[in-house]
Amino acid sequence: MDTPSFDEQERYQRELAAFLSIPSVSMDPARRGDMRAAAEWVAAQLGFANGRVVDSDGPPVFVALKVAEAFHARDGGLPLNVRFLFEGEEEIGSRSLPAFIAAHPDEVAADIVVSADGAMWRASEPSIAIAARGVLALDVSVTGASSDLHSGRHGGAVPNPNHALASILASLHAPGGGVAVDGFYDGVEPLGAADRAALDAVSFDEEAYRREVGVSALHGEPGYSTLERVWARPTLEVNGIEGGGSFTVIPRRSRAHVTCRLVPGQRPDAVFAAIAAHVRAHAPLGVEVEIEDEPGAVPAYSIAADHPVVEAGRRALAIVYPDSEPLLVRMGGTLPAAVLFEQILGMKTLMFSFSTGDEQLHAPNEFFRLARLGEGMRAWAELWLLLAERRA
Repeated sequence: MDTPSFDEQERYQRELAAFLSIPSVSMDPARRGDMRAAAEWVAAQLGFANGRVVDSDGPPVFVALKVAEAFHARDGGLPLNVRFLFEGEEEIGSRSLPAFIAAHPDEVAADIVVSADGAMWRASEPSIAIAARGVLALDVSVTGASSDLHSGRHGGAVPNPNHALASILASLHAPGGGVAVDGFYDGVEPLGAADRAALDAVSFDEEAYRREVGVSALHGEPGYSTLERVWARPTLEVNGIEGGGSFTVIPRRSRAHVTCRLVPGQRPDAVFAAIAAHVRAHAPLGVEVEIEDEPGAVPAYSIAADHPVVEAGRRALAIVYPDSEPLLVRMGGTLPAAVLFEQILGMKTLMFSFSTGDEQLHAPNEFFRLARLGEGMRAWAELWLLLAERRA
């Protein structure tokens, strides 16, 4: 069976623009109505498959876009059975998804999950991510006096929570760049020969990367290449610091937001316990310290390089990009849904995404190459046909 034609690019772009115009922000409780509007928009797009919106503990999940529509329009159906699940909480850890999956196992059960999330390594080289790091987020709060104090009257006499917090945060890393928290690396599994071979197959210019991100020198855990550090090693990053302001005050309280990216073998609860113990042990006298983890922590995810669905994905990419050998790469980021499907239903996930790592993800002017719409649709169609052949 041939793949359907995808020659309605202008219509796809108009529909994408309409979807993006809905201000659906999962982290903002005030946007709950917009989250439902976005869900209902997608459900309407899947009208041919009786798409519907299902309420959950958080924003709505909607269960059974354009590939399915094209197959349905041409052939009256798809080459294999497909169940669609769209959820809008990936950026906050897919917090409502575990309960939803557990409550609807028969509706979402399948042989394999294919996710449109993730990203290709580079626009010039087709790739499939076979691993994604886990994530743990936490807040460290330091409290001093019973109220903010005038720094002229009280400076030099009372502990400053900003100073205390800075000291605690500085202690989290060794001078060379590694994490200095006892127990942080417990359980970390070293890369095997096949994983190292896959990494070695990826062309990477560290100096070009340094210039691209705009720093004078690269920095990180000693003994590992930059590619190993961003793909295959755990990290601890301070993402935000709050306390006081541009006025003469010793603040009562200061706060830092910290996230860790985890690799196979690390348990989020054990990592949190190790960091909490370290923070308490390094708290200066005269202040109180509180450590609170955020919901949505997930361990790392991986799928075997020789898994049949990975091979099917590589074959599909080779058809769409005949001049390039598809690479097997790793994601520095996190895909919570992949972990949840495996933990709850034992289903593996193929990350089959067509965004790329240079598209300003999570930054101003984030973008998506329009050419990737057509390329992605053709590749998804080829993937479905290849999977259908395996089932036949």
